[in-house]
Parts: sequence; structure tokens; C-alpha cells
Amino acid sequence: MLQLVDVEKSYRLGAMSIQVLRGICLEVAKGDLLSIMGPSGSGKSTLMNIIGLLGRPTAGSYFLNGRNVRLMKDRELSACRNANIGFVFQSFQLLGHLTALENVAVPLVYRGMGRAEIRRRARTILEKVGMGERTGHKPGQLSGGQKQRVAIARALVGDPAVVLADEPTGALDEETADEVMQLLIQLNQEDGITVVIITHDPSIARQCTRQTRICDGVLREITQP
Repeated sequence: MLQLVDVEKSYRLGAMSIQVLRGICLEVAKGDLLSIMGPSGSGKSTLMNIIGLLGRPTAGSYFLNGRNVRLMKDRELSACRNANIGFVFQSFQLLGHLTALENVAVPLVYRGMGRAEIRRRARTILEKVGMGERTGHKPGQLSGGQKQRVAIARALVGDPAVVLADEPTGALDEETADEVMQLLIQLNQEDGITVVIITHDPSIARQCTRQTRICDGVLREITQP
């Protein structure tokens, strides 16, 4: 479903070229629950941006559902991102002036879907993540865990190929973080949703069925005991 082949990423800094990713090879199958773990500066944020179609590799190929996204034009890339990638961020990234239902609906609005169908799908997915009674609440009226559940619902509402979660428990206390992680595991196991989690926390990474580690721009699979 998702395949990176010899992906590299470098940036120009004056006359210098700084290489951030080095020969990344990664395959993610439908239904995977994968962690990408690494410390700050390891390249994991750059890798996340490439997987999430927010940036382009300098070299190599990235295939998503059989299409080489590196060859897409900007408008095509944006449409592909909206259709295939659901994002969950550490800081939630909810719009404060919108209700939970309206926040979840945003990705569908950009698809030009009808208003009634948007509301139906947004309400259904909020109920799925345990937020069916909070559809009219704005982010300021929700706890951290509730905000992250809304963010997960927003990631899922468009039926993406993969949910990309960037430090999804980083802004939460330990108990709430565990609840959010268990929700992601449940969605993966019961509904077959493909989840890729970017984290620096080994305890989060260990709960995934596949674990990788990135260091100095090099990605390695961690062998399970």
C-alpha cells in the first residue's frame, strides 16, 4: 500500500548540502500498526512530512497505492493527501471557533461533499471514538483527551489509506495518553485501520505490532523478541 524506495532528503544551507534522510526503504501494508521512533534531530519529522505528502524527497521513490507520488504536481499531490492521509497531531490542531462536529467535517468540506452527508459522516465517526455526546462542544470546552479523540475522528472521517499520528500522546497525562493509545490500537485491530505513529517514547513504540527506529537519517526495523 505504501512503499518508500531509497528515499533521501537534503537541504541547502548556503554552499553546503545537509542530508537528513539516507536511503530510506519502508513498506507499510494495509492493517499495519507501525511505530517510527527516534530522538529529536534524527530525521523522523522529515520522514513524517514525506509520508504525509507534506514534503517531497530529494531522491528515491514513494509509492502510495501503486502511484509514484514524487512525480505528482502540487495540486494532484494535495488531492492525494486529502484522500489518503489522516493526520493526528500532538497539539490537536483543532479550530477553536468550530464545534467538534465542524472540526471533524473539515476534510470532507474540501472534497465538495454535500452538507447533509458531511454531517452524517462526522457524527458517525465521533460516536465511534466515544465523542457522540460532545458534537456541539468547541475545543475550549473539551479536555486534552477529548480533543485528541476529536482529532482522531477528523483523521478517520475521510476513510484514509493511512492514519499518520505525530506524537499523539505527547501533550497528555499518562492515564489519558494510555486511553488514546488504546483507542488507536482498537481502531487498528477491530477495523483494520492502518496506523503509523511517530514517537520518541519507547513505551508507545512497544505497543505497536511493528517497530522501526530512525537515527541520523537511517531507518531500521526493530526485531521483536
